[in-house]
Amino acid sequence: MAGEHPAALTAVEAARRIRDGHLSSEELVDGCLERIRQVEPSVQAWTFLDEEHARKQAKAADERKRSGEPVGALNGVPVGLKDIVDTGDMPTENGCALHKGRTPRNDAAAVKMLRAAGAVILGKTVTTECAYFHPGKTRNPHNPEHTPGGSSSGSAAAVGASMVPLALGSQTNGSTIRPGSFCGVYAFKPTHGLVPRTGMLALSRTLDHVGLFSRALDDLALLAETLVGQDDGDPDTRPRAQVPFRAVLAEEPPVEPVFAFMKTPPWESAAADTKAGFAELVGTLGKERVEEVPLFSFAAEAWDWHKIIMEAEMAANFEREYDKGRKKLSEKLRSLIERGREVRVVDYQRAQRMIAPLNEALDDLFMQRYDAILTPAAPGTAPKGLKSTGDPSFCTLWTLCGLPAVSLPLMKGKNGLPLGVQLVGRRNFDARLLRTARWLQEKLTR
Repeated sequence: MAGEHPAALTAVEAARRIRDGHLSSEELVDGCLERIRQVEPSVQAWTFLDEEHARKQAKAADERKRSGEPVGALNGVPVGLKDIVDTGDMPTENGCALHKGRTPRNDAAAVKMLRAAGAVILGKTVTTECAYFHPGKTRNPHNPEHTPGGSSSGSAAAVGASMVPLALGSQTNGSTIRPGSFCGVYAFKPTHGLVPRTGMLALSRTLDHVGLFSRALDDLALLAETLVGQDDGDPDTRPRAQVPFRAVLAEEPPVEPVFAFMKTPPWESAAADTKAGFAELVGTLGKERVEEVPLFSFAAEAWDWHKIIMEAEMAANFEREYDKGRKKLSEKLRSLIERGREVRVVDYQRAQRMIAPLNEALDDLFMQRYDAILTPAAPGTAPKGLKSTGDPSFCTLWTLCGLPAVSLPLMKGKNGLPLGVQLVGRRNFDARLLRTARWLQEKLTR
C-alpha cells in the first residue's frame, strides 16, 4: 500500500493520508496529472484542464492543513466536473458549439459545497452536446474502440482510468448509471432533489439529477455526504438534517437484504451475457434473498411518459439555442427540440400526473418486503464504436420516479468489458441503498 501510486488511491484513503500527514495534496494532484498525461491521449476525458490552477488549489489545501485551522472531509482531494457544472474560475461550455468560451460568474451549488469541504476542482470532463445523445470525443478506458456511454462520458472515463478519484455528472435518463456500467466504476444517482442542481445546465426540472462517480462505495458515501443539502436556486431541494452516509454504510444491515429482481420491458433487448450474468447472480443469492417481481401493468407506459416530459421540458429550456443557432446544433438535439415543441399540453400533464401513482406503487413494494430492486444498468457492455453512447432504457423508469440508483462494477461481458449491476432503492433511503450495495458486493466477493 505504501508504494501505491497516488492516482490509484481511493478518495477515502487519499483524504486519510493527507489528514495524517503521509501525503500532501500537491503530491496527490501531481500524481493525477501525471496519470492524465499518460492516458488522456487515448481516453480523451477532459475538455478543460489547467495544471497550474490545479496545483495552486492543492497548495492552498496543504497550507490550510499546516495552519491548524479546521479542514473539510475532502481537503486536498481532486474532483472532476462534467462540463455542465458552472465554475467561476474556469469555462463551462456544456459540450455545445453555441456555448464555446462561456465562463460563468459563479460556482454551482455543488461546487460551493465541494470547495467548502476542501476539494480541488481538477478540471472539466467531456459531456455529450448539452448532456443529450450527440457524443463528445471521449473513449472507453477499457477499450478505446468502444463508447464510454453518456452523457457523463468524461467523468465516468476519467474515474475509470484512475485520472481522478471522484467526479460529478448528471442524469436525465441514464447519463450516470449507464457510463458507470460501461466504464467499470461505481455510479450513484441520489434521490431527486437531494443534491441541488443550481448552476448546472437545466434540461428537465422533473428529471434532472446530479450524478456521482468513484472507484469505491466508501467514496460515494463521502462525496454524497458532502453534497446533500438545500439551495434556494433549486426549488426541488428542501432543508434537511445531514444524511449520515458514511455511518450507515459502515453498519451491518439489521437483517440480510431481500431483492426484487425486476426485468422491466427493456429486458427483451438485453444481451445474452447480461441475461446469463443475472441468472447466475440470482442463483447465487438464492430464493431467500431474491425474488423475481413483475412490473405492475400500468407502468409499461412509463417510458413514453418519460419521453414526453423530457422532450417538452428540454424544448422549453433550449428555446433560445434553437431560435438563434439551430444550424450549429446536432441533428439529434434539433430533432428532440422539434418533437418537444409539438407535445400537447394534455399529454404533458397526463405524464406528470402518473409519477405520483408510480411512486406509490413502488413505495408499497419496498414497504412489503424488499430492500432494493435488482436490474441491469444497461442492456450489455459498452457498444463498439463512438457514434452512439448506448441505450439508457434500463434507467428510464427509476429516473422518472426520482428513485436513488447505484451501479456496481460486479460483472464482465464475454468481451471482457465491464457490466454493471444496478440497485434501485426507496425514495429518500439513499444511505440504506448504499449499505445494501455493500452487503451485495461483499456477498459476491467472499
